[in-house]
Amino acid sequence: MVPRSARANRAKATILVVDDSPAMLRYLRLILEIDSYQVETVSSGADALLRIRQGCSPAVVLLDLEMPGMDGLKTLQCLLEVQPALNVIMCSGVDDPGQVRRATLLGAKAYLTKPVRRLYLSAAVQRCLGSIAMESAETSSHGSAIASSPAPPARYNSN
Repeated sequence: MVPRSARANRAKATILVVDDSPAMLRYLRLILEIDSYQVETVSSGADALLRIRQGCSPAVVLLDLEMPGMDGLKTLQCLLEVQPALNVIMCSGVDDPGQVRRATLLGAKAYLTKPVRRLYLSAAVQRCLGSIAMESAETSSHGSAIASSPAPPARYNSN
């Protein structure tokens, strides 16, 4: 177990959680904060897009698929137009292979089904943060980013 003081000194990645359910926002915040992440929350795709345009630069965005107004797929597309390197994890109560495929084609790095389990969420976030660390290492060691084919998105099914 890591001492509390060591966890407090560790650099914390920021995760933006986008979900229209206040209960789900509280639940995901709790899980992520237990894992020592800084968490920001918004309740709509439009609010997420506004937050990114205003300069919020999260390491990972956890994005609900089914929301009123701008749904998760449209939000994903808009977020990546503004910030193409953004790591987005889709989250949905529906385990639909078609939706997973569409999210993947649009640029999602992972797809979680609700109810979200802490282990799967932690693994998906770590995978995204690992890709950031690898890109940073490749850029600093070679002077420019190395182009490589992206790993297939992870799919974490809680059912």
